[in-house]
Amino acid sequence: MIILLLCTLIAAPAGAQSSMSAAEFDAYTTGKTLFYGNGGSTYGAEEYLPNRRVRWSFLDGECKEGEWFEDSGLICFVYEDNPDPQCWSFVRGPNGLIAQFENDPAKTELYEAGETGQEMLCLGPKVGV
Repeated sequence: MIILLLCTLIAAPAGAQSSMSAAEFDAYTTGKTLFYGNGGSTYGAEEYLPNRRVRWSFLDGECKEGEWFEDSGLICFVYEDNPDPQCWSFVRGPNGLIAQFENDPAKTELYEAGETGQEMLCLGPKVGV
C-alpha cells in the first residue's frame, strides 16, 4: 500500500494542481488589484472589477480596459485594443496566483507578486502632438 502511494506521488509532477474554475477565479480576484511578476521583475498589474471587467497596465501609466470569460477551462481576456482572446490557466500557489499563458508554445508564466512598491496609475489619454 505504501509503495503504491509513493509511486503515485512520484508519477505526479511536483506542485501539480488543477486550474481554477471561473467561479474560483472570480471569487479570488474580484475587487482586487493584483501585481504580477516574471523572472524576478514586475511584469504588470490588473484590477479586477465587478461583472468580469478588468483594467490591465504594464505599469507605464497606460491602462487597457477589458473583460474576462471562461473557455474550455481557461480564463480568457479581451481588451479594448485587442479583441483576440488571451487565455491563461490559473492555479493557487503558496504565495498567490500562478498564471500560465496558453496561447503561446513558449508559455509565459506569471506569478502574483504581492507588494511591489509600485502602484497602478492610469493616466488620461494622450492629447495633442
